[in-house]
Amino acid sequence: MSPRHRTAEAQRRQTLRLFCFNIHAGNAQSHFTEYLTRGWRHILPDSGKHKNLSGLAKLLADFDIAALQEVDGGSLRSGFLNQASYLAEAAAFPYWWQQRNRRIGRVAESSNCLLSRVAPQSVEDHALPGRVPGRGAMLAVYGEGEEELAVVISHLSLGSGARQRQFDFIGDLIAPFRHAVVMGDFNCQPTSPGFRRFLDDTGLRVPGAAALPTYPAWKPQRSIDHILLSESLQALRYEVPDIRLSDHLPIVVDVALPDRLRLRG
Repeated sequence: MSPRHRTAEAQRRQTLRLFCFNIHAGNAQSHFTEYLTRGWRHILPDSGKHKNLSGLAKLLADFDIAALQEVDGGSLRSGFLNQASYLAEAAAFPYWWQQRNRRIGRVAESSNCLLSRVAPQSVEDHALPGRVPGRGAMLAVYGEGEEELAVVISHLSLGSGARQRQFDFIGDLIAPFRHAVVMGDFNCQPTSPGFRRFLDDTGLRVPGAAALPTYPAWKPQRSIDHILLSESLQALRYEVPDIRLSDHLPIVVDVALPDRLRLRG
């Protein structure tokens, strides 16, 4: 089924297929030692990144909304390829947005990216609080009126103090909305105090009985990448597929939407 026909079917059934992935700028990884032995790939281009992006584009063709982190915006390490633009075109997404968060000269530029087959009514960029700048959140709003759906994409800080302020900021972003999805690399597990407080404050939940591990890709042990849902959204599927295109694994969630929540194609 083509992406267009698949999306029309998803809209008819009131479902969305969600995909969340820290793509590591296209760097696949098979062991911790490669952070050192193949560290040059973080500053120089190589053919493997483009091959990985091509493989990712084929996977993305089956999803309605994709939230990507660590997407290179067109620097030396990507061969000056805007990876967000490339993936949007290669996977035939009609709507896409890129939030550039951290640039290291001409060597590296990290971004959050939203790819969508349904039209949001608005998309906002927000800088997240923290001692070191370079973290951001994107807020996309779908639908209209009281039945709007808020979708937030983010990549949170490593430090617990900054991360707590960022959780609080995102909580404020989604507070006006009855229906919400928060996707991204949180750099912490649901058992951490800040994460638990975020879930308690917002009413969001992990879509399965327990969060699935996503990191490291070659031997996943930590659940640090997430798709969180409000109570009004029903998870029909929650998986972490074994796709080795990064140092993380992606997350897939199929969501059933409330009857009154209608999306635009």
